Amino acid sequence: MPNPVTEERHGARHPVPASASWPRRHGRLTVGALVLALHAGGVLAQAPQAPKAPPLAATTEQPPAPAETVTAQRGDLQLTVDASGKLRFHQFADVDIPVAGQIKEVLFAVGDTVQKGKMVMELSPAVQASQIASNRTQMARLQAELADQQAQTDFAELQFKRQTQLKAQNATREESFESSRMSLSSARARLGAINAQIQQLDATLKSDEENRQRTQVLAPISGTVVAVNARPGLTASAGQAAVPLMRIADLTQMTVQARVAEIDVTRLRRGMTANFKTPGYPGRIWSGKLRKVIPVPAEGSGEQGKQTFYNVLFEVDNPEQELMSGMTTQVQFIVAQARDAVLLPANLLGKSDAKGLYEVKVLNANRQVEARQLKIGVRNQEQAQVLSGLQAGEQLLVGPAAAPR
Repeated sequence: MPNPVTEERHGARHPVPASASWPRRHGRLTVGALVLALHAGGVLAQAPQAPKAPPLAATTEQPPAPAETVTAQRGDLQLTVDASGKLRFHQFADVDIPVAGQIKEVLFAVGDTVQKGKMVMELSPAVQASQIASNRTQMARLQAELADQQAQTDFAELQFKRQTQLKAQNATREESFESSRMSLSSARARLGAINAQIQQLDATLKSDEENRQRTQVLAPISGTVVAVNARPGLTASAGQAAVPLMRIADLTQMTVQARVAEIDVTRLRRGMTANFKTPGYPGRIWSGKLRKVIPVPAEGSGEQGKQTFYNVLFEVDNPEQELMSGMTTQVQFIVAQARDAVLLPANLLGKSDAKGLYEVKVLNANRQVEARQLKIGVRNQEQAQVLSGLQAGEQLLVGPAAAPR
């Protein structure tokens, strides 16, 4: 038997007749469905709708974008010609022997310092020392004979003078007079012969001395020995030009030999400043003054379609001898320069007018755009010097002002 339906009242359950329970449950469902329907309708009524696009006429106008500007600055500007080069000796001299001979001794090596006039090599003498000593001994003997003969000649002159006086007084015999005259002539002849021998031997001794001095090869300049091709026992000839026996260079000053392209060499002038760097001393810069442009193409350039280069020379002081021959250099020749000048980027300039002026747009103090005409001075690929028409701190428009959007 089914359980009776109970009704809960005040916390107690009371039985409910079965016949009365279904209508109430049906009515309760009907009301719940209505409530759900009404609730759903309310939810549908409150659901948001997609916004409609506003009409084109209602679009608001945006403010124009600010124009891009560049501020003129003060600074230094250089117009340069770049080139590569090598360090060379500025002053050097090759040591040569005065006469052909065999090298006896080499007194200096590469890297040694030598003073001008110092003996750097010695040759074996062409005349033996014993022969020179014999000639000097003979000279001493002749000098003694000369002194003795001079005394005899002086005595013969006195005798002849006395006989001449006696003959004038008829106080001597003719034979005595003639004998004194012959003695004087003989003494003078012997004196002349000795003098002739002395002169001849003296010439021989001088020649021997010159030959001895020629065995001493002297340094032609003061400097540092940078090359030695001589060695003891080597036989060399005078004026040997193929290979220097020894080379001495002054390292206190060096020459930079730069190779400049023909398109740039016409811009160079004597006396202009030249700066250079070398990989051996990173960050250091040396300076000099352009001395000479060699007016013939550099070796190996301008042939068979190759670009033509010219050698340009300038000197640099090297008191500490830090720079060495053969070092590579990166050279900048200063063609023009401006210091503490008003500068602006060169790409902001268009074409100049007939007067050579450039028109630009400048923002003035009121942020208004005004046209200016600029006079330009030194200019390179990056920057340009403003001579007139613009002050440092003023702003230039990079391009036209942006149009309103």
